[in-house]
Amino acid sequence: MEIKNIFKLGFPWQTQDPFLFCVYHLDHYPKGNGELGPDDSLEGRTLGNDFEIKDGYRMYHGTTVPGFPAHPHRGFETITIVNKGFCDHSDSLGAAGRFGEGDVQWMTAGRGVQHSEMFPLVHTQKENPLELFQIWLNLPAKSKFVDPHFKMLWHEEIPVVKLENASVKVIAGQFNANNAPDPAPDSWANYPENDVAIWNITVELNGTITLPKAKIGTQRTVYFYDGNTINLAGESIEPNHGVNVDAIKEIKIEAIGADAHLLVLQGKPIEEPVAKYGPFVMNTDEELQNAMNEFRTTQFGGWPWRYPDHTHEVNRGRFAQYPDGTVIEK
Repeated sequence: MEIKNIFKLGFPWQTQDPFLFCVYHLDHYPKGNGELGPDDSLEGRTLGNDFEIKDGYRMYHGTTVPGFPAHPHRGFETITIVNKGFCDHSDSLGAAGRFGEGDVQWMTAGRGVQHSEMFPLVHTQKENPLELFQIWLNLPAKSKFVDPHFKMLWHEEIPVVKLENASVKVIAGQFNANNAPDPAPDSWANYPENDVAIWNITVELNGTITLPKAKIGTQRTVYFYDGNTINLAGESIEPNHGVNVDAIKEIKIEAIGADAHLLVLQGKPIEEPVAKYGPFVMNTDEELQNAMNEFRTTQFGGWPWRYPDHTHEVNRGRFAQYPDGTVIEK
């Protein structure tokens, strides 16, 4: 059987080892107010914890600009894919950036880092839609305490494989011999034998795509997040559903009624105990308690920015500032 099980997508989406978490943000933000926030009344919102869609969007933990002010991580990686809109990143390493319109940020939390992820509404004359995935990829025990690392995968560098009636954005791994940019150096994805792949796929109306066979032992999940219906291995699947499939078999997918938009996550499992609490992911409860105690004591190096919800200049374009001071402008 090609299909192992089908499940409804929640918030966040359920994942398989080596992934821990995947969340999909789709917010229809209005015009900006010139200070990167919405040109809209925020009355009636639970500012600081606004996760209910109102007027098409959420503020999340932001109070004036939507997003997630400074918070810690340890023991895993975040992979942030911004298909629409922008994300302003700042962290305790002194790194920063504004990325979006197809860019991807790969951050290894390792032994511990703080960062903020704010969603600047840069356009004042038009709406500011945001479409973003954040994926948490686990680190094995031997890599839990590596140095934090921040890397940008600019959309100009990410291959998009054009098929007859489908396209595949290769964010990690490879598809039909097209290789993604290198991931962070200590990532589980940096070792080809782990068969990690992240693909963002569009299948045109009435078009098909066949997912190639993966290595024995690889786990693969197909997330159908936007469209009408897909036929996956002979089964009709509605939007907002995930499908765990047999990765060592080719999987044919057909888009019915509209273009279909899919995310595929795959990889060989780490197969280690997982102890997690909020932003900390370790192997034992003792390590988890130690992580929380260390953060309370050290703040993982402290926060070098003036505000926890730090944003960049209103008119700043896409850029990355690395901990060594190197600045890349796009």
